[in-house]
Amino acid sequence: MTDLAISATGLRKSYGDKTVLDGVDLAVPAGSVFALLGPNGAGKTTVVKILSTLVSPDPATGEIRVGGHDLTGDAQSVRAAIGVTGQFSAVDGLITGEENMLLMADLHHLSRAEGRRVSAELLERFDLVEAAKKPASTYSGGMKRRLDIAMTLVGSPRIIFLDEPTTGLDPRSRHNMWQIIRELVTGGVTVFLTTQYLEEADELADRIAVLHGGRIAAEGSAEELKRIVPGGHVRLRFADPAAYRAAAAALGDTVRDDEALALQLPSDGSQRALRAVLDRLDTAGVEADELTVHTPDLDDVFFALTGTADIPRQNDQSKETAR
Repeated sequence: MTDLAISATGLRKSYGDKTVLDGVDLAVPAGSVFALLGPNGAGKTTVVKILSTLVSPDPATGEIRVGGHDLTGDAQSVRAAIGVTGQFSAVDGLITGEENMLLMADLHHLSRAEGRRVSAELLERFDLVEAAKKPASTYSGGMKRRLDIAMTLVGSPRIIFLDEPTTGLDPRSRHNMWQIIRELVTGGVTVFLTTQYLEEADELADRIAVLHGGRIAAEGSAEELKRIVPGGHVRLRFADPAAYRAAAAALGDTVRDDEALALQLPSDGSQRALRAVLDRLDTAGVEADELTVHTPDLDDVFFALTGTADIPRQNDQSKETAR
């Protein structure tokens, strides 16, 4: 944790009487993916705008350092170290993908030869060579997002802010974007990711922070966050009423559903815990017709910490696994 790409203490931001950020502390290790989760209006984009020098924090804010530079005292050095891909694409649809790249190279004051070289390399890296000469307005959503990130990389930033980069993308494009993010981190880039997709944070992030009420409600790895939420359980269903009653007697403290002939008992879902349940059933000479395991996931963490269901689901897969 000593090599931090981003650090902030007491980050604060208000607009009139409305407090958006109320003392947010951040510590993002270099070469990692840090995901900031939160419901709509939680202040995720405001955090990105402040850290990328687009918006000034309130005077009461403590020290903020990005890429080793003081945000308030050396904003220009911060800008040279970062790249930003916002919620809304910066791609100009009236010109081609290649022209978008060359325009970005000009903005970074690259020579014409260097700009063309870098643009060609990035267009190839992001599988946009065939579409490079076509107007960006003809690109699919996934292609525009890839071009957007390619444009961000023209200046070789060490830190990239991705503000909800996969919103509106189809599942295939989203998974392609995930692979791009993984490759960036493998290359030593630090990624600060805001997202409303819990699965996305679970897949990508080394550390996750949940923003709620202007503060960080919890922070840790995905597994650490899942452990703070109770509710893991095993559910056993029986076809034979006699077997159901025998299992209830053998297992002791369970939640009974006499109509469904089902028993539910607390469990962390580990192999050891499941083996203990099965051993007790074997000892009683009882066999369940169906066993399902529910372990808390980031959905549970989010709802427990924010008290809201205002977050998109990427799929409707059940959190229960049939055994």
